[in-house]
Amino acid sequence: MDLTRRRIPVWDLPTRLFHWLIVVLLVGTYVTWRLNWMSWHAWLGDAALTAVVFRILWGIFGSDTARFVRFVASPRAAAHQLAHALRREPDRQVGHNAAGSWMVLLLLVLLLAEPLTGLFVNNDVANEGPLSELAPASIDNAITALHAYLWDALLAAIALHLIAVAVYVWVKRHDLVGPMISGYKVLPQDLSAPRMAGAARAALLLAGSALAVAALATFL
Repeated sequence: MDLTRRRIPVWDLPTRLFHWLIVVLLVGTYVTWRLNWMSWHAWLGDAALTAVVFRILWGIFGSDTARFVRFVASPRAAAHQLAHALRREPDRQVGHNAAGSWMVLLLLVLLLAEPLTGLFVNNDVANEGPLSELAPASIDNAITALHAYLWDALLAAIALHLIAVAVYVWVKRHDLVGPMISGYKVLPQDLSAPRMAGAARAALLLAGSALAVAALATFL
């Protein structure tokens, strides 16, 4: 037994549920689009938007490793991390690393923009978004095109994210996948466990996110 290392909690349940739920929702939105099940596509888009709004709020009020102010690093730190991406070294990272923090921000921006533009989609063949009547046809058409471009950008960002995870797992020998499932990571003894926010706070933020998205899609 290695007495210099210990198992500590690094990812709370809301963060882990968001991570895997968004994977399911993205697959679902793609499948429903391909099958032209546009009502289901819209519902899944609303669910994804709710999840992203919650994650943004959780990034402000949640656990230490989920908070933006705790994990977003400077561009210089991210560049330094990328310069040593292939160097094998001991894992001392409690939450997101410097480069990973910017990938998280990019993914959240794209995950927010994609369902938001979907609310304005105006496609006579397939579907009309609930907010499409608020803008002129030319604006709706531009947003519809942007909705498709953002999907491609999101897929590219996801591919880059998966490549980075593969590098850390196979080259640097850092376990990134297991902790996002269990919530725990084996780290050096001298590292402190992050503070975790409670389930009641998560439930309140999720309810607020759902109400906000419902209001946006239904009443505006």
